[in-house]
Amino acid sequence: MVDYHAANNQSLYSAGGQQIYMEQENDWDRDLLLDPAWEKQQRKTFTAWCNSHLRKAGTQIENIEEDFRDGLKLMLLLEVISGERLPKPERGKMRVHKINNVNKALDFIASKGVKLVSIGAEEIVDGNAKMTLGMIWTIILRFAIQDISVEETSAKEGLLLWCQRKTAPYKNVNVQNFHISWKDGLAFNALIHRHRPELIDYDKLRKDDPVTNLNNAFEVAERYLDIPKMLDAEDIVGTLRPDEKAIMTYVSCFYHAFSGAQKAETAANRICKVLAVNQENEHLMEDYEKLASDLLEWIRRTIPWLENRAPEKTMTEMQQKLEDFRDYRRVHKPPKVQEKCQLEINFNTLQTKLRLSNRPAFMPSEGRMVSDINGAWHKLEGAEKGYEEWLLNEIRRLERLDHLAEKFRQKAAIHESWTDGKEAMLTQKDYETATLSEIKALLKKHEAFESDLAAHQDRVEQIAAIAQELNELDYYDSPSVNARCQKICEQWDALGSLTQSRRESLERTEKQLESIDELYLEYAKRAAPFNNWMEGAMEDLQDMFIVHNIEEIQGLITAHDQFKSTLPEANKERESIQAIQAEVHKIAQYNGIKLAGNNPYTTITPQSIDKKWEKVQQLVPQRDQALQEELARQQSNDHLRRQFANQANMIGPWIQNKMEEIGRISIEMNGTLEDQLTHLRQYEQSIIEYKPNIDQLEGDHQLIQEALIFDNKYTAYTMEHLRVGWEQLLTTIARTINEIENQILTRDAKGISQEQLHEYRTSFNHFDKKRTGIMDGDDFRALLISTGNSLGDAEFARIMGIVDPNNSGAVTFQAFIDFMSRETTDTDTADQVIASFKILAGDKNYITAEELRRELPPDQAEYCIARMAPYTGPDAVPGALDYMSFSTALYGESDL
Repeated sequence: MVDYHAANNQSLYSAGGQQIYMEQENDWDRDLLLDPAWEKQQRKTFTAWCNSHLRKAGTQIENIEEDFRDGLKLMLLLEVISGERLPKPERGKMRVHKINNVNKALDFIASKGVKLVSIGAEEIVDGNAKMTLGMIWTIILRFAIQDISVEETSAKEGLLLWCQRKTAPYKNVNVQNFHISWKDGLAFNALIHRHRPELIDYDKLRKDDPVTNLNNAFEVAERYLDIPKMLDAEDIVGTLRPDEKAIMTYVSCFYHAFSGAQKAETAANRICKVLAVNQENEHLMEDYEKLASDLLEWIRRTIPWLENRAPEKTMTEMQQKLEDFRDYRRVHKPPKVQEKCQLEINFNTLQTKLRLSNRPAFMPSEGRMVSDINGAWHKLEGAEKGYEEWLLNEIRRLERLDHLAEKFRQKAAIHESWTDGKEAMLTQKDYETATLSEIKALLKKHEAFESDLAAHQDRVEQIAAIAQELNELDYYDSPSVNARCQKICEQWDALGSLTQSRRESLERTEKQLESIDELYLEYAKRAAPFNNWMEGAMEDLQDMFIVHNIEEIQGLITAHDQFKSTLPEANKERESIQAIQAEVHKIAQYNGIKLAGNNPYTTITPQSIDKKWEKVQQLVPQRDQALQEELARQQSNDHLRRQFANQANMIGPWIQNKMEEIGRISIEMNGTLEDQLTHLRQYEQSIIEYKPNIDQLEGDHQLIQEALIFDNKYTAYTMEHLRVGWEQLLTTIARTINEIENQILTRDAKGISQEQLHEYRTSFNHFDKKRTGIMDGDDFRALLISTGNSLGDAEFARIMGIVDPNNSGAVTFQAFIDFMSRETTDTDTADQVIASFKILAGDKNYITAEELRRELPPDQAEYCIARMAPYTGPDAVPGALDYMSFSTALYGESDL
């Protein structure tokens, strides 16, 4: 007889002296085994366990010690649970055949590293119940429990620790062993509820009703989990201490039933995490593409408008163009500046997230790179600057044209008024019937007319010069100006010919006539130039003027004062001319001569001289008033210049100072990243709060433009320069904040501590000799050496390829911490994702849409199905999908 007590006190070892996989229980002794309650529990449990495997081969056992005696079902059981073929059994009915079959089974068990002590084939063939149960327990230990290990524990301890962890959240459950901890049935129900909560309403179970609890767990396990009922609730409740081996055997079935699901759940969770990251990144890519496309489209539509240099005909139309341009600057462009800044921030954030999730860098569509946006923006600003300069130059041109056109009309009207009737006068034949004295008078009168005609030559030349200038400046109404000028010139030539013809006629007649009255002649000679002077003075006093600064108006005032200083002398000349006329009347009266009409030598009467002199006297104070009003306007313009300059001279240095402060802040960061982010956002808010000063300056600038002020000697700052500086300031602080946010993303994703980040920042700043936030290759090599990296040329070249992929020769702080986190932390890889899919696919090289929908949430399952290519391997089935190429595509070829 075999000493089974001795056999159960032995330790079972794996083959070749490997680690002990299971300690036999010290309480398996002869006396306890004879306990009928324990033996009954083991018989039922071990029988059910064997049948759960034998049914796969289409058979079962009824009596555990009888049905294994011939060794046939024992060998079949071992083949089913091991998946291996045993030697061919002997089919004879003799005892020796049975012993040989059982020995083949025992030899197979021994080949699996189990050292069988005191269990022989004869006891099994003889139907020894205790030895048969011991053998089955050995098989259960080797094939159902041995591989269970949690945190490097032994099989029993690992199974117990797994049960404790799974049931820890449940009330009234405290698993400490494999006997009395399971008597109330709550631990079995807790295990099922933890993995399949829809099968059990745990809150309705009562600790004081163990039979109901046990039966509920056994029935649910058999119906839904394919775990046969191996225990009787009444036997467990009615036993002071349930059989530990029976409980362990039954609980191991739960472990194996749920362990596969747990692996699948872990694999599914990993895939869901990867897919969620990919979906979020794709959403960010789509947002970037749309924002970039919209911004480029706006720039594409705006540039032709800014490049349109088609001039308008009138000042009103050009001023409307200027107002439209101001609306563009105030209303339409600022939101696009913010969109451009946000686009760069989104691009940097996306690249950081891709880098942290081990994905390939994002490459926008052709023509939508950040550099493309910057290039288009630069072209936009160039067109904008050229458009504003063209607008102002065109307004100046139209202003000059309007002034010249009005001057042309005034001079033309004066000339046309003077020439009215002159042709008729020159063509009359009055000399044919005149007396000698009348002829002489007509000749003198003609001489006076010639003098007057010569005096008007300058005005005609001025009219022609103004018309020529209007043509050269492309005046819109040039045809009518040219026609009027042509008419004046042709009339002037006709007057010259007629004047010459009349003179010849009078001179032919003069030989037959006496000299005329010298006094009348003197009057006429002096009255004509004086009259012409007065006409010129009236024309000058009514002449329009245009000035752009105080110096020019003061020059006009000085010239006007000089003119006024000549008036006393002119008045003496007027009185002298009038005295001649008075002398004529005095002589005629004295000699009794009856004067026949007016002075025969001139049409200029004393009354007309006095009337024009009075007009000159009236125009002088009017000219004074006009000049003083213009002086006041220029003084107001000068005030606007000073007002703008005072504000601009404060804002310009303020913007420069803030730019320098941001540069210092980005290099000398103190405190946690969150503290730095809070400080930068507060700093950004203080900058934004300065915006009203910019708006006020814009208002001052608009007043200057409306006043048509084109220069400002009080400041070197232009509104365009300050606008660009303000936009750069907002963009720089936003980019600095984004860098800190990306560092927080990197820290959180890579598990970098605040102390590590502080150490990285301190080291970087130490080797950043120029304090620019960027270092060259030599300084970066020194930085790496200081962090403990042993660098050869090949290793340094590899690192530079990571931190400076564009070979710019510059390394930023963000690139440095990305490298440090990449070298010191672990992330999901393509291999890990492929392994997870392989678990869900049941170890196949492909996966089906049905499997994906069963294991993953609906949206992520459809996401995979839509992007997976059909599997084309030799083992492919209809509907098979290639998860390997999909996983590779997520990370890029370089990761495999």
